[in-house]
Amino acid sequence: MAQYAFVFLPKAAVLLNALKTFNDKRYLSIFLFGISSGFPWIMIGSVLSAWLKDEGLSRSAIGLFGIIFATYSFNFLWSPLVDKIKPPLLGQRRGWIFAMQGCVVLLCLVMSQLTADQDLFYVALIGLLIAIASATQDIAIDGFRIDCIAQDDKDGMSAASSVATAGWWTGYGGLGAIPFFLADMTSWTWPNIYLLLGALMALLMCATCLANEPQIDREALLEKITAKDTKQPPVFHWIQTTLVTPFAEFFNRNGVKLAASFLLFIFLFKIGEAFLGRMSIVFYKEIGFSNSDIATYSKLLNWWVTIVFSLLGGLVNIHYGIYRGLMIAGVAMAASNLLFALIAQTGPSTSLLAITVIVDGFTGAWSTVAMVAFISLLCNRAFSATQYALMASLSVAGRTLVASSSGFVVDSLEGNWSLFFILTAVMVIPSLCFLYSIRHHIKRVESP
Repeated sequence: MAQYAFVFLPKAAVLLNALKTFNDKRYLSIFLFGISSGFPWIMIGSVLSAWLKDEGLSRSAIGLFGIIFATYSFNFLWSPLVDKIKPPLLGQRRGWIFAMQGCVVLLCLVMSQLTADQDLFYVALIGLLIAIASATQDIAIDGFRIDCIAQDDKDGMSAASSVATAGWWTGYGGLGAIPFFLADMTSWTWPNIYLLLGALMALLMCATCLANEPQIDREALLEKITAKDTKQPPVFHWIQTTLVTPFAEFFNRNGVKLAASFLLFIFLFKIGEAFLGRMSIVFYKEIGFSNSDIATYSKLLNWWVTIVFSLLGGLVNIHYGIYRGLMIAGVAMAASNLLFALIAQTGPSTSLLAITVIVDGFTGAWSTVAMVAFISLLCNRAFSATQYALMASLSVAGRTLVASSSGFVVDSLEGNWSLFFILTAVMVIPSLCFLYSIRHHIKRVESP
């Protein structure tokens, strides 16, 4: 027995040492900004899908509404402006975050005045505008998180990624359960629920005012990278350093081939999960789960599971490295998709749903923590928001552009949900093969 104790003690010491990384006030702000980042996905995702389903729209039509999320795949196009233009209040990062949160609040008020049967076009338009404001807010939030952590602090980056992931799922899962409980237990309509969503976002604006702006001299960092041509007109220099240099620096630093490999892996990794996520609410309703079941298991249980595994995932990345975290999460991701296929065969079993949600929460948390930490380490502090947006947009592209066709896939399978979820599990395999092929490069990024 004593020999096992000696084996365990070093592991406990390592665990305690890793936990000390989280003892920093900066992580509270990162957590709260994570909530603000995940919350809008409820407005244009789960709530909107449930609303449209209750109005009788087809699976294909609801799936097409997912094109709204394409905004998150293209936000890198205007991310240089978020890095360059400083708002008049609250600083570079907080100023942008506060302004976009205010836009979301106003758009929720407008959405509450619409009806899906008569104002479907305007419902889609307001959903698109919420996505634009949310995607712009994400650029600033990601830049805030990266700017808070030192360039060479790998442990701090993993800790920040896990806290941000826990916050995102608190906004998406914890706060996201409220609308479904209200829909089942009160006389609130879906438009009325948007009033509450706007009020909750207004509360999150208060947290933005209380955060500390990270102190980064971006102009000094930029001068080290680019030499100003005195013969070049100032406006041309501004355009070049704002719109061209951030992307050129990423490819120059890593080399075109390796940089393209990183981007391809980031795009492939979560395509299967994206297809599953886009149709999950429709699947729950069709298989026979109530709104309360969705709120309890898909939102609340998933929320707590994700928080726990986000923090554990951060500890794993700190001790074992990002590559192992990504590989473990990828294998588990395929397994969790197969559990959804089992639910399609057995029917609305809440016990099986609970098991599936726990496994799915584990995979979602670990994969996100590892991916966020990996992308963050690839960023130069002079262009943290821009370069992160470039790579994160590819990570989101699968769930926005490609996964918008998920409704057509289910329809083409004649509603065979089991086969659909098996296909999403198979989609994970190419990314795992690619991950293995670039493992040495990932480990080199972790230990420069």
